[in-house]
Amino acid sequence: MGIFGLFSKEKKESLDQGLQKSNQSIFSKLSKAVVGKSKVDEEVLDELEEILITSDVGVDTTIKIIERIEERVARDKYLNTEELDTILREEIIALLEENNSQDFLDFDIPEDQKPYVIMVVGVNGVGKTTTIGKLANLFKSNGKSVILGAADTFRAAAVDQLILWGERVGVPVVSHGMNTDPASVAFDTVKLGKEQGADVIIIDTAGRLHTKVNLMNELSKIKRVMQKFIPDAPHEILLVLDGSTGQNAFIQAKEFTKATEVSSLAITKLDGTAKGGVVIGISDQFKIPVKYIGVGEKMSDLQIFNRKEFVDSLFSKK
Repeated sequence: MGIFGLFSKEKKESLDQGLQKSNQSIFSKLSKAVVGKSKVDEEVLDELEEILITSDVGVDTTIKIIERIEERVARDKYLNTEELDTILREEIIALLEENNSQDFLDFDIPEDQKPYVIMVVGVNGVGKTTTIGKLANLFKSNGKSVILGAADTFRAAAVDQLILWGERVGVPVVSHGMNTDPASVAFDTVKLGKEQGADVIIIDTAGRLHTKVNLMNELSKIKRVMQKFIPDAPHEILLVLDGSTGQNAFIQAKEFTKATEVSSLAITKLDGTAKGGVVIGISDQFKIPVKYIGVGEKMSDLQIFNRKEFVDSLFSKK
């Protein structure tokens, strides 16, 4: 079993702490909404709708959640406000389950896909390179050999930062420096990974949404050159989003899913924001699995997303 095979007490405490701002924001508003109320009525639901929207769950997803709670109220005839947080958790978990937001319990890669190639996309500043470094560390801690490719060649800082992460984690980084051909970096990274029998190859890419056509062409080119060595590469296209940007993360997800076939999501910086609801909204709206969440600065604060534990940390009374 991999390092995330069980959701440990330490990880739950880290998750609780990382989502503390979001949790406190939701419950301070919820407490005001139900003060003096004995049952869940239309007024309470209106307040709850506003709370979810201002927590960046998103309008469409919020409406789904409210409709589900309305059905519960109608079915159970009488629900008191003390039960509201429990009902809220149950309905959101059920919604996430329906959206194919699977729980990734293990950190192992498919046995028939070696090297397992991950192409990482996302705009500058979302924590993309840091996420790659932490992922490399987690794979290595789980006994996997990892090679990184510095194909975000339009920013010197991105190349330098990835090299530093490689040194810190103790994994090789293929780099041609700044202003070089990203596809050439990807080509050499995959070639080296194949020759050395690496378990995991992670390729960093540039995120320049203002030139979407160029971005699409560039990502397509990177994929083509990787497929010269590994025909089904990349096995995963991981989009990194900054959770603290709230609705802007929705916009980025929309643009990147147009530009390439995103297969998984990492949502970072949730510890510094009260916008934790964005994870629920993005999972619901895009039907792409949220695989990782960032809830702090430590290596272990990049966690595999567990919907039940996440919703519990976000909505439980503390």
